[in-house]
Amino acid sequence: MATLQDIGVSAGINILSAFIFFIIFAILRLQPFNDRVYFSKWYLKGLRSSPTRGGAFVQRFVNLDFRAYLKFLNWMPEALKMPEPELIDHAGLDSVVYLRIYWLGLKIFAPIAVLAWAVLVPVNWTNNTLELAKQLRNVTSSDIDKLSVSNIPEYSMRFWAHIVMAYAFTIWTCYVLMKEYETIANMRLQFVASEARRPDQFTVLVRNVPPDADESVSELVEHFFLVNHPDHYLTHQVVCNANKLADLVEKKKKLQNWLDYYQLKYSRNNTQRIMVKLGFLGLWGQRVDAIEHYIAEIDKTTKEIAKEREEVVNDPKSIMPAAFVSFKTRWAAAVCAQTQQTRNPTHWLTEWAPEPRDVYWPNLAIPYVSLTVRRLLMHVAFFFLTFFFIIPIAFVQSLATIEGIVKAAPFLKVIVEDEFMKSVIQGFLPGIALKLFLIFLPSILMIMAKFEGFTSISSLERRSAFRYYIFNFVNVFLASVITGAAFEQLSAFLNQSPNQIPKTIGVAIPMKATFFITYIMVDGWAGVAGEILMLKPLIMFHLKNTFLVKTEKDREEAMDPGSIGFNTGEPRIQLYFLLGLVYAPVTPMLLPFILVFFALAYIVYRHQIINVYNQEYESAAAFWPDVHGRVIAALIISQVLLMGLLGTKHAALAAPFLIALPVLTIGFHRFCKGRYEPAFIRYPLQEAKMKDTLESVREPNLNLKGYLQSAYVHPVFKGDEEDDDDYGDDKLGKFEEEAIIVPTKRQSRRNTPAPSIISGESSPSLPFSGKEV
Repeated sequence: MATLQDIGVSAGINILSAFIFFIIFAILRLQPFNDRVYFSKWYLKGLRSSPTRGGAFVQRFVNLDFRAYLKFLNWMPEALKMPEPELIDHAGLDSVVYLRIYWLGLKIFAPIAVLAWAVLVPVNWTNNTLELAKQLRNVTSSDIDKLSVSNIPEYSMRFWAHIVMAYAFTIWTCYVLMKEYETIANMRLQFVASEARRPDQFTVLVRNVPPDADESVSELVEHFFLVNHPDHYLTHQVVCNANKLADLVEKKKKLQNWLDYYQLKYSRNNTQRIMVKLGFLGLWGQRVDAIEHYIAEIDKTTKEIAKEREEVVNDPKSIMPAAFVSFKTRWAAAVCAQTQQTRNPTHWLTEWAPEPRDVYWPNLAIPYVSLTVRRLLMHVAFFFLTFFFIIPIAFVQSLATIEGIVKAAPFLKVIVEDEFMKSVIQGFLPGIALKLFLIFLPSILMIMAKFEGFTSISSLERRSAFRYYIFNFVNVFLASVITGAAFEQLSAFLNQSPNQIPKTIGVAIPMKATFFITYIMVDGWAGVAGEILMLKPLIMFHLKNTFLVKTEKDREEAMDPGSIGFNTGEPRIQLYFLLGLVYAPVTPMLLPFILVFFALAYIVYRHQIINVYNQEYESAAAFWPDVHGRVIAALIISQVLLMGLLGTKHAALAAPFLIALPVLTIGFHRFCKGRYEPAFIRYPLQEAKMKDTLESVREPNLNLKGYLQSAYVHPVFKGDEEDDDDYGDDKLGKFEEEAIIVPTKRQSRRNTPAPSIISGESSPSLPFSGKEV
């Protein structure tokens, strides 16, 4: 169990690590040859030029202005200068609202920390319960635990202080949550009303189109919407299964990169041809000329791409029963997206289309009927992943202690018994061991979300974030508290009667706060400081710049600015909300460490959003209801755990007064859900009509059909390469100015109240409907 000295050593190590990271970052960001890495967002916006183009040769690579190095922390105040409205224009609403999660943590926990330290710390400290327990029952404890509720004796009237503080903490947290929900809902509505025209404002995604023997999917979609939305339907784009084609295009891109690398290498030394082996990792196999080999492979892949492209266009089986349908107005799109289209609720399912950047194209090819089975399988897989992970995590945690190390490696006993090494191991090793063990988890959860069939990147990230949060709650929080407390108090359990065990657990659970303090410092202090270095993008950029880059476009593609990473960042923030709310009335010692995390993370990520991150999509803060709901869940969990803890302390008179807290909190959540959540899941028709009216006045001659015609064409058909250009105009189905009116091909009218109207031999709206089914 970590002592106050161990926590001090861990704090020193993590503060020093963070400071070193900041110094390294300050040096690297000032060097001209790193400018594209640490200011990539400005380059992508076209607002910054490379400093390596002018000046003396040395100054193109090294900053010789020594005065700049003296202000190595000036990026912190600079990151705070940009006002929020300007930041929304610069980075988008998603990024700004994500930053507000950190600001929300500061607003909630700063007053709670002051109140807890002013009231609860003196109440907890002025007792000797743990000293007596240590002498009489051999229960382990440290000086930090004397600041917790464990140091208050059973039946004590002092528990009333914790109950009053629990009410105060709940009221304050709910108040801040409500004001923040209201603020962000208004920000979202204002952003949607003021943002520029986007294709998704006019478009809905239609899925589960029923099969028809008389019409192709494209003809059936156009027919349905001409009949049921005759005054508002504009155009549509059917969904094709181009996953294999996308794989071939990606394969060709990789081959081209290798060819560029070897051609550049040969141009620098053309005295000898470059030979490579075709075996595994180039370690064995037939030796061939590298340039000739990759030219041949690219030619072969190009032919495969052309063949696969024709199959996608001409094979009806490649057309999925889904389409992106666009309307003449936002109002019409809102009506369609938010209403049921037929009496059969499983057919013609409509939802708002993601913005084109947000579409996850591979999953559009998944049949809708298989989604339920896929999600059921992933629920089962996630259950086993979560609960079987407890075993290795408990094992790793057991090795990250003095006793565990001595037991596993007795020859290290002399080293670990040194006072300083003991402090390092107990105050630093458990946190870093847990963080390293979870390093691959986000990738696993993202693969699971993709298998479930979500059609947008934002929905994939939200589902992955939800599961990451559940995993953290079960394995990082519950497993660490319960199994950790049980192991640490094992000797006490074996030497007392069974009816005393619940009391020992009640005393032991708050003692696990020391582990979480070390984890916060490793993950929330040093981890956040390390984020600003961007080591992986830095290394990859210079490798690509050295071996692959030949043009400015290549250099721009070599940049990897990344994004906020909602699927990994938000669950981590929620873990800190959970720890803060749970331990605020139990062990207030933990709160200052959480405050440092929120403050440091707010500054670091604000800098990254302004200068580096390039957000992949814009959802207008659609994720906020999830954030709000998880903070509410953490609040309820803290209340239930406090009730259980006081129950073990026999606070019979005081504990029942806590029962009202979860009930009131759930009622508050339902109020917020009804009052504010509709702004995040529905588009008000009034707002849509106002925006349409303004646009019709400002741009009366707008060619909306031309604007939407290729917005939702699969990316593989939008290539800039020469082999894509020949395909473009004919196969992508360019829109015609005037449609020819002809009768429908349908022989039966059992599903149609009137004859349909389609245009020409192939619908001008649909690039992939050139052949009859």
